[in-house]
Amino acid sequence: MAKQLTNQELMEAGVHFGHLTRKWNPKMAEYIFMENNGIHLIDLNKTMKCLDEATFALKNIVRSGRKIMFVATKKQAKDIVKAQAVRLNMPFVTERWLGGMLTNFATIRKSLKKLAQIDKMLKDETFENLAKRERLMIGREKAKLEKLLGGIADLNRLPSALFVVDVKREHIAVAEAQKLNIPVFAMVDTNSDPTNIDFPVPANDDAFKSISIILEHVGQAIEEGLMERKKDKDDATMKKEVEEKKKVDETVEETK
Repeated sequence: MAKQLTNQELMEAGVHFGHLTRKWNPKMAEYIFMENNGIHLIDLNKTMKCLDEATFALKNIVRSGRKIMFVATKKQAKDIVKAQAVRLNMPFVTERWLGGMLTNFATIRKSLKKLAQIDKMLKDETFENLAKRERLMIGREKAKLEKLLGGIADLNRLPSALFVVDVKREHIAVAEAQKLNIPVFAMVDTNSDPTNIDFPVPANDDAFKSISIILEHVGQAIEEGLMERKKDKDDATMKKEVEEKKKVDETVEETK
């Protein structure tokens, strides 16, 4: 089971630091503990409660075999998010959110298909016979597609949930998920609107340490869900084998 975080650990990572009071969103009022030197401080008890609810739901999603897409394009979050997503074999977007990435997924799939075709072409001997300029153009196109779509290259259907860092910055992704009734899990800072988020986790979404501690905890919960799914499948396979053996034994007994 994932290690339970403590308020002390969250505080040391700076999870409680919000934005300047003049930049706040009044809809975050219920998650704010107090104001100190012109900065809002987040109530870490609320953060813990929301984080527990979010990880429980995420764990159940992956346990049922569905995918969670991670979205974070801000500099201090993209490397952390990419590392966790790659480790968990989940889709991710860390460069730029292309409008229609969810709502116009059919077009995105065409681009993914094109990327797969280029990969296949590069392995083919005929690629070496192309003119140098053609090879360069294909190489540039591959690099561009990989940068924008590399994180979702294996995605053949819409994800079942989004995990977003900074909902204000990633508002297009959130809006598209809402339109398609895809639940959104997100780190929500004091300058953001949490009302459109299914599972908001009030937290500092600007500091590297804060993003790291939340993402690591979320990653552990997802990993647990994946392990439980594997165990469920193994148990189902074993049960099936036992039933089949029982049938064979019964048949043998009947023929005696």
